[in-house]
Amino acid sequence: MASLQDQLLKAGLGDEKKAKKIRKEKNKTNKAVRKNQQSADTTLQDEIKIKKNAQAELDAARNKAIQEQIELKSEHGKVKQMIQQLHITDFIGELSFNYVLDNKVKTLSVDQPSYNALTRGQIGLCVLEGKSYVMPGIAIEKIRAVDEAYVLVLNENTATEVDEDDPYADFEIPDDLMW
Repeated sequence: MASLQDQLLKAGLGDEKKAKKIRKEKNKTNKAVRKNQQSADTTLQDEIKIKKNAQAELDAARNKAIQEQIELKSEHGKVKQMIQQLHITDFIGELSFNYVLDNKVKTLSVDQPSYNALTRGQIGLCVLEGKSYVMPGIAIEKIRAVDEAYVLVLNENTATEVDEDDPYADFEIPDDLMW
């Protein structure tokens, strides 16, 4: 197949002198590039390189977002498994412990040691799929680190400061006062 230059010459759109001049210039630049006297025109290559780098950065950001979603799902799966495996089952008694779930006050029947542990923060309540579970305090802290939404109740066992001038300092208020 004839080159575009030959086709233009046959059609009468160019003349032989200009074609020779263009060929000579092209051969000179190619020879200079081969001898490293002149740098080749690399603007197209530079543009392609810039586009590839931008695409690589975009792909890296997408991969990072996808990886974070996968890790989040994995953490939530670990929390669900922890709740299902570590929940306490032998707490039922005649005392009632009230807590809030979905803006409704719920009551849990517990025995005296479990009630004391709930009020001191040694055990607490977690929710999974609308059902509440009694869990050890250490497990609830690990669950809280992943997502606060799973934790219903975990009382903090902090000492209250006593004012020196308080006239009622000798009368301690019990934290498990029942009415």
